[in-house]
Amino acid sequence: MLAEIITIGDEILIGQIVDTNSAWMAQQLNNAGIRVKQISSVSDSKQHILTALAEAATRADIIFITGGLGPTKDDITKNTLAEYFGVEMVENKEALSNVTRLFEKYKRPLLEVNRLQAQVPQNCEVILNKNGTAPGMWFNSNGKIYVSMPGVPFEMMYMMEEEVIPKIKSLFKLPVIIHKTILTVGEGESFLSERIADIEDSLPAHIKLAYLPKLGQVRLRLSGYGEDEVIVSKEVNKYASKIIERVSDFVAAEEDIPLEKAILNYMTEKGLTLSVAESCTGGYISHLFTQHAGSSKVFFGGAISYSYELKESILGVKNETLWQFGAVSEETVTEMVEGALLNFKSDYAIAVTGIAGPDGGLPGKPVGTVWIAVASASKTVAKKFTFGSKRQQNIERSATGALSMLNTLLKDVKK
Repeated sequence: MLAEIITIGDEILIGQIVDTNSAWMAQQLNNAGIRVKQISSVSDSKQHILTALAEAATRADIIFITGGLGPTKDDITKNTLAEYFGVEMVENKEALSNVTRLFEKYKRPLLEVNRLQAQVPQNCEVILNKNGTAPGMWFNSNGKIYVSMPGVPFEMMYMMEEEVIPKIKSLFKLPVIIHKTILTVGEGESFLSERIADIEDSLPAHIKLAYLPKLGQVRLRLSGYGEDEVIVSKEVNKYASKIIERVSDFVAAEEDIPLEKAILNYMTEKGLTLSVAESCTGGYISHLFTQHAGSSKVFFGGAISYSYELKESILGVKNETLWQFGAVSEETVTEMVEGALLNFKSDYAIAVTGIAGPDGGLPGKPVGTVWIAVASASKTVAKKFTFGSKRQQNIERSATGALSMLNTLLKDVKK
């Protein structure tokens, strides 16, 4: 079964909000065995919506629509759907009861504009919205299914999880889609592709390999399609094992998780702890770790030491080191990481110092120059990187470089 997702709203097209609905829906549909072939965003314009619906029907078996179901005049999805199907709008008793119940619950008067929320196209099957006033709508027309849902994320998510996907599963026999993701760091996608070319060439037609690069990382995703979950899963895992064995030096995780989470998992399992000394990354590395539940088992914390004074007072960097070699140097980053290790009493430490930009470059140290160090009680490794001129990218690349170096140091211990 092929699906298409259409999100409706000018606020998406002008960048006022980010369309998170499509990404979440695509993930849920894929897990259910439904392949999403296209995602589109259209404005609050009747003609744009009509065109998008007609075009989607030529490509997909089921079309999911979010947005434009509110009570205000700019929400035109319901009326446009009625025109698309050539039917009248009618008041749905269940939808009206739902709207009335919600307003009574919050002791608010039911205005006429709110009562109109219960108006739906005559040919739809209503999906009650237990978290809001706008009902969802299920249409079956000319062999195609259309599902229209509110754009409010938590309202849409409830409908998808509790109503829409179970209904689809009850009506159709869906194929199995199995994904296996391998997270690699420290090697580019072209080099990885060359290393595993023979394995990729040997894949059967129903198993595909995708390369998903991101700032020093590449996720290798194997996707298998079939009818029998056990057989497909076994096949996918067989080829995944071959790839992992071939590029084992660069594998950080054998599941679809962020690099920092893979590191946290390993360090938690081994009872290891970590601290950081950040300068140009300004706490970004700390954020990456602490966004994950349970990070306190590993992550002690650290210092954001932008100034010379804090590098000296908190981390123990020597004054003469800073003035002789500068803050962005191998000598300084080494003293930073070893100071973090000593003063914060962790098993491992990360230190980063650099020129994030867009200004601040020096002779021999252009914008994008970053020194990163990682250390354990027995080993310290420092490395110079030269990134670009864009500040945010330099911060993110520095973080990825630091995580990659830490992952390598942890692997050295594993061996």
